[in-house]
Amino acid sequence: MRMENTVAAESPLGWAIAENDRQVLNLVADAVRERRLRLAYQPVVVAANPGRNGFHEGLMRVLDPSGRVIPARDFMGVVESQELGREIDCAALAMGLDALRRHPNIRLSVNMSARSIGWPRWMRILQNGLQAAPALGERLILEITESSAMTVPEVVAGFMAELRRRGISFALDGFGAGQTALRHFRQFSFDVLKMDAQFTRGIHADADNQVLMAAFLAIARQFDMICVAQGVEHEAEAAWLTALGVDCLQGYYFAAPSVLPGWETAAKAAV
Repeated sequence: MRMENTVAAESPLGWAIAENDRQVLNLVADAVRERRLRLAYQPVVVAANPGRNGFHEGLMRVLDPSGRVIPARDFMGVVESQELGREIDCAALAMGLDALRRHPNIRLSVNMSARSIGWPRWMRILQNGLQAAPALGERLILEITESSAMTVPEVVAGFMAELRRRGISFALDGFGAGQTALRHFRQFSFDVLKMDAQFTRGIHADADNQVLMAAFLAIARQFDMICVAQGVEHEAEAAWLTALGVDCLQGYYFAAPSVLPGWETAAKAAV
């Protein structure tokens, strides 16, 4: 088995993947150092009233030297297990707190990895932000992916209990895509359950996804969590999910992530 792995790693395909990963790491490291990072904001709408936003999610974007936006899916899988992933978590939190401070009428979720829990710099950014404006905690949602939360569930649970006292809420992101041990739900007490987009696609015509989504909604109701369906791209999907009773919807059908959201353009126009 060890010989097979070595051969695979030394194969042209394995070499190409490793070289691509190195290029991605270098690109992101340069962007972090040169502060070519932005948050793109996407609304999470109330299913029963799509004209009303429940909150916005801040999605990290990296800019290449020409200013072209590189979506998180193109780099996060490579950097999330590196210290560089913590640097990105720090940047996302700092930008999210700044947006909340400048715009008191918005509620915002910011993504983080369980690897950043207890990391001094990340915690310092959070503590400084809350110290400067304690009420910000009530409008901040921290999103942790299902796979990340499951790496250190006890640590995540303790972290959540501590910060919840500061008014901060928590969302479990990408539910259904990882390997959640359901016994941890009572221990975690997440406020928001975000179902992975793979279960939303074509749900109006997919009996399997309909059963799974109904089960996810039942879990959310049992543990008193707001239920969000991600990846909504078509009217038929939105209609089916709304009829099921899902609380909130997120996806390109309603709006694409934007580095210049409506509240920013309004603020610039008022100047």
